[in-house]
Amino acid sequence: MVDRGEYFSVNKARQYGKTTTLNRLAEKLSGEYIVFLISFEGIEDTVYENTSSFCQRICRLLYRFLKYNERMTEGISEPFKGELCRMQSDHAANLEDLSDLISELCDRSEKPVAIMIDEVDQAGNQKIFLSFLGMLRRKFLTRKTEPTFHSVILAGVYDIKNLKLKVRPMEEHQYNSPWNTREDNEPCESSLSFGECPRDRMVLVPYDIAAEFQVDMSFSIEDIAGMLTDYEQDHHTGMDIMKISGLIYDYTSGYPFLVSRLCQILDENLLGEEGFSNLAAVWTKDGVTKAVKKLLTESNTLFDDLVKKLNDFPELRQSVYAILFKGEKISYSAYNHVFHLGIMFGFIKEEHENIVIANRIFETQLYNLFISEELLDSAMYKSAAMDKDRNMFIRDGRLDMEQVLVRFTETFTDIYSDAEERFLEENGRRYFLLYLKPIINGIGNYYIEARTRNMRRTDVIIDFRGEQFVCELKIWHGEEYNSRGEDQLLRYLEDYHLSTGYMLSFNFNKKKKTGVRKIRIGERTIIEAVV
Repeated sequence: MVDRGEYFSVNKARQYGKTTTLNRLAEKLSGEYIVFLISFEGIEDTVYENTSSFCQRICRLLYRFLKYNERMTEGISEPFKGELCRMQSDHAANLEDLSDLISELCDRSEKPVAIMIDEVDQAGNQKIFLSFLGMLRRKFLTRKTEPTFHSVILAGVYDIKNLKLKVRPMEEHQYNSPWNTREDNEPCESSLSFGECPRDRMVLVPYDIAAEFQVDMSFSIEDIAGMLTDYEQDHHTGMDIMKISGLIYDYTSGYPFLVSRLCQILDENLLGEEGFSNLAAVWTKDGVTKAVKKLLTESNTLFDDLVKKLNDFPELRQSVYAILFKGEKISYSAYNHVFHLGIMFGFIKEEHENIVIANRIFETQLYNLFISEELLDSAMYKSAAMDKDRNMFIRDGRLDMEQVLVRFTETFTDIYSDAEERFLEENGRRYFLLYLKPIINGIGNYYIEARTRNMRRTDVIIDFRGEQFVCELKIWHGEEYNSRGEDQLLRYLEDYHLSTGYMLSFNFNKKKKTGVRKIRIGERTIIEAVV
């Protein structure tokens, strides 16, 4: 893309490896290009107050990179270095001066010049920044007659067309693209229909210079295996590399930070804990499960950002809640602003034309978040947390899942037996997780099997001290449907190499018989609770 002289943006979720990628790319390009890599991170708001201060800062960032990265900027003329040094102190500098300086740089340099700007969304709500991008766009369109950058790469979380120009309240939800905007005082000449063109708005024009960036920056199982192979050569743990790679991918779906953090926890934090006396014991299924548990209980910038984004965008929060607790199948639409935000932030993704949570780690963290907000007011949580016989759930260090279902059935029937059917359909699985949470808290973990999450059924996989339990939650829809559920559960037991499975049925038949029963099917047992 750089060789073709394309201008493009790299927008990926937070901690997805954008900065690392830019640094590696700058090194790769430095033989054939003069490369500038600057960042808008941490630039104070006063820089954007007027044109001169903004141009001064751009020149300072370029000069600083030039000073400390001579290999990447080799071939720049000495007169340009002096002019760049001068302009960073020029209080009368404007965008035209900066434009002329760029042309001088690109005209006199021995090699084509590429510039990368990281953290561009830090400046996304600043009008002067959009004017700067408009200047780059103009120079791109006239580059046959006016020297300019060979390639421009912008990087940030936000899709560039979604940068918000928060100059006036009416523009709060406006889409802005740096490559196809006109200034406020330019006439509307678009052949496309966008309604009226008031002077106080940026408007779209019918051409675009930005190339599509479609590189998949997530890690595949093979990518993870490659890293673990390098690790194994140094540490000789004897791990099953493909098995551990698959487990890590199952939890992370290849999200780079989550992959790296899990591996870091395995490498640095488990050794010496109970059951993990050496690295051979650490790099196992039990070790990965333990690392996931540690990751889910820590506070980090990625999880902090997830919570912040849900609070900032209530519609996104509602959609995520509906997917998790109501089992709603939400069809994907490229024109739905809420979906676009969630995908951009990396929390959701499109899969088989539906919206799903991006990975198992995020899903469990979101379940924990929503559940934690209800704990103090939840009768189900209080019942499990304050049960006088709470020790009955843990016998000889093992979770007694049958007893969990027995007690849940009794508690649920006592509290909600008279509740409306619709209410229970939408909230039943949430109540079970609220009940389960204090029982396994601090020791065990759970996640939802995404393939079966819908309005009628959800499979919960519970990990407790290295032992797994599969529990199907479903809405009763007759004996035939129930039999199909049993068949599905048996297939899951086979996949997980388990002999016993658990089923929790929410039955709204007035003649239902509540309680717990055991069903023997071949060599396997299903313990079913009906409420």
